[in-house]
Amino acid sequence: MLWVKAFHLFFVVSWFAGLFYLPRLFVYHAMTDDVVSIERFKIMERKLFAITTMGFVGSLLLGLWLLFAYAWQASQGSYWLHAKLTLVLVLIGYYLWCYRIMKQFRQDQNHRSHVFYRWFNEFPVFLLAGILILVIVRPF
Repeated sequence: MLWVKAFHLFFVVSWFAGLFYLPRLFVYHAMTDDVVSIERFKIMERKLFAITTMGFVGSLLLGLWLLFAYAWQASQGSYWLHAKLTLVLVLIGYYLWCYRIMKQFRQDQNHRSHVFYRWFNEFPVFLLAGILILVIVRPF
């Protein structure tokens, strides 16, 4: 089971790397006016999202494996796990929102400023902090 945990963490790190950098690309894309740069950002965002998706899928599959392997423990008052899974669901929503934004940029339909994306870029940091605290400290 330690191998499953190790690879789960590998995919989580990959997923978060993409979620940290993709919104940063949105910041730069929203600030750009020239066609060549806009097309370059579209390519970069698409390729980064593909890599991010691999991290997401690996995290999800191995996370479900771990969840079912330890389901008997989860039924014994593991409120930290319920809170962690809630934050993971919020993170999945953020990931899907990134996909929606990327599609808007691809269709040249972005209506938000780079300032919005600068704030948007910070959100997964709080999710990561919460998830790590819940998993490591298990405060409840």
